[in-house]
Amino acid sequence: MKWLKRILLLLLIIIALVVYFNYSKLNIISGYSSKYMASQVFIAERQPDAVVQEDLKFPLIELAETNTNSASASATVYGLMERKAIDRQELGCVLVNADYVEGTPYLQPKRDRTTIQLPYPYGHLPAKDTLFPEIDAQKFNKAVALPFANNDIQKTRTLLVLYKGHLVHEYYAEGFDKDTPILGWSMTKSVLATLYGILQHQKKLDVNWPAPIADWKDDERKDITLNHLLRMQSGLEWDEDYASISDVTRMLFLDMDMTKAQKEKKAIAKPIEIWNYSSGTTNLLSGILRQQFRTHQAYLDFPYSALIDKIGMHSMLLEADLAGNFVGSSYGWASTRDWARYGQLHLDKGSWNGEQLFAPEWIEYITELTPGSNGTYGAHFWLNAEGKYPDVPKDLFSCNGYQGQYVFMIPSKDLVVVRTGLGEEPDFNINGFLGALVDAID
Repeated sequence: MKWLKRILLLLLIIIALVVYFNYSKLNIISGYSSKYMASQVFIAERQPDAVVQEDLKFPLIELAETNTNSASASATVYGLMERKAIDRQELGCVLVNADYVEGTPYLQPKRDRTTIQLPYPYGHLPAKDTLFPEIDAQKFNKAVALPFANNDIQKTRTLLVLYKGHLVHEYYAEGFDKDTPILGWSMTKSVLATLYGILQHQKKLDVNWPAPIADWKDDERKDITLNHLLRMQSGLEWDEDYASISDVTRMLFLDMDMTKAQKEKKAIAKPIEIWNYSSGTTNLLSGILRQQFRTHQAYLDFPYSALIDKIGMHSMLLEADLAGNFVGSSYGWASTRDWARYGQLHLDKGSWNGEQLFAPEWIEYITELTPGSNGTYGAHFWLNAEGKYPDVPKDLFSCNGYQGQYVFMIPSKDLVVVRTGLGEEPDFNINGFLGALVDAID
């Protein structure tokens, strides 16, 4: 009996030590699980069981147990560290803390979901059925089948191809359709950047302005410009590691105001000396965007009135943090068709149904190669400037998101391609797929 008691005591000590050293991780795990579940259920209208089985079965996150009710989702890990995310109309879902008072009033963006009486993608009428003789049908069909081959590994969910502004292919895995909102993760960064392009076109800001951060005026950060932030060249400290307790995981799953995390970081280099990808930078830019408006309501309305609803992306929703800031780094939702509309807008250099939303030169700006990025980054858009994808034209630029969300734009081929899913490189072969697709077009 004494040996049994000692063994039990030792096990309890080991368990206590494991819990002690991993307690903060439990906070992140339950925070991720409850937030993800809430958004998938209340925005994408997916079934909780499907989300658990298909989306949350990966290391550590699978330890969480989630529950949902009519307006929130919660999660724990072995009954510890309960976190809760609530649904807020037109603002998406947000993690709350112990200080949150249920029923607290909040502003929400005003939407205009008017039907645009034009064929898709420029409107909401059915797409035109068009044949293009320069497309080799046999090669094309083989190419668009590639993302769904071995799909237990690639995990592609949706695929859509626009050619010369016409819908030439779309396919949806079981459980998804043309109206299902898809979480873009970091594709949202590109949307945030486009809002800066619109304001610059309206002559309301200039990306070469110093970042308007009062706390930086008297130290080495005073020389950081909006351009440096858009190019991830600020020189500010940031750790973008999703596998640990890092700057980005603390911001997304612990911070109530996500615009502060990057702002409070010290400079570790002068602007342009290093390139350092940072979700905190994008959320800082969201906070700076808010400063451009006299009221919180005007800030909330702007993305929809100037861009999203303007081009008919009526499924799109930008989630906000508890302080009312758009989480521009990560939390933009839209149907696959609406992500493609966004890509077409950029292929058309900001022109939409006769209106110029941003200057054509903005495309030159966002696709100008940022030094230090290994030929892969412009200004909140990804590039193929130095041939990362050797079988794809070098003028490709794209919006990329965690777990393989992509909007690819290839101007030389007049192509927009949207692929969403749960698998990214190397499981999803971008070069092989896009290479085969462009090869099908003479």
